[in-house]
Amino acid sequence: MIDSSLLAQERSLREQLMDVSNQLVFLGLNRGTSGNCSARLGEYLLITPSGVPAKNLTPEAMVKLDYSGNIVGSGKPSSEWQFHCDILSSRPDIHAVVHTHSLHATSQACMQNEIPAFHYMIAVAGGDSIRCAPYEAFGSKALSVGAIKALKDRLACLLANHGLIALGDDLNGALALALEVETLCEQYTYAQLLGGPHILSKSQMDEVLEKFQGYGVRKNSDPPLEKNG
Repeated sequence: MIDSSLLAQERSLREQLMDVSNQLVFLGLNRGTSGNCSARLGEYLLITPSGVPAKNLTPEAMVKLDYSGNIVGSGKPSSEWQFHCDILSSRPDIHAVVHTHSLHATSQACMQNEIPAFHYMIAVAGGDSIRCAPYEAFGSKALSVGAIKALKDRLACLLANHGLIALGDDLNGALALALEVETLCEQYTYAQLLGGPHILSKSQMDEVLEKFQGYGVRKNSDPPLEKNG
């Protein structure tokens, strides 16, 4: 007998993936078919499909995978399914993954820059820096391995010459963090142009991190994000 509550949960997640994909475009974090997102569904995950613009997505288009990347049902998953599967299988504290090619985060990633503690809000990503994983080919196991290493004790990282990964308790949380990291990367870019920012000390960031316990956690029940301007 099919469990109706599980079907309802899956349907809700499919709709959330569609909504968040459109929010990523609306907020300027993705364009065209760039980027992807996924959400945990018990023994499986749901991920956005390959090569479909956000405006054309439907709940039915989301692809169900097991954590080895095997398709359950039909559809073609995002080419980045590997790191989505590996992150969600290795991080039981995480329930959603958002990947973007947003302008400022990707620009810093193309410089292969780690984002240091130039601003206390770096702590929103879980530490005193936002690491940049080494360059590896998109969709590869090597990229996934590098991302997981860069995400150790973190909720976000850059991917060299590629983009950004943000994690969350749910899709809204991961989306909110992706937007925050993009903003930080923009601020860091301007600070570099002005001659380079002053970097906060470890003790200063330790104080911030202590205050940030539980800070900024967004749930799916929260109001949707709004575009600035």
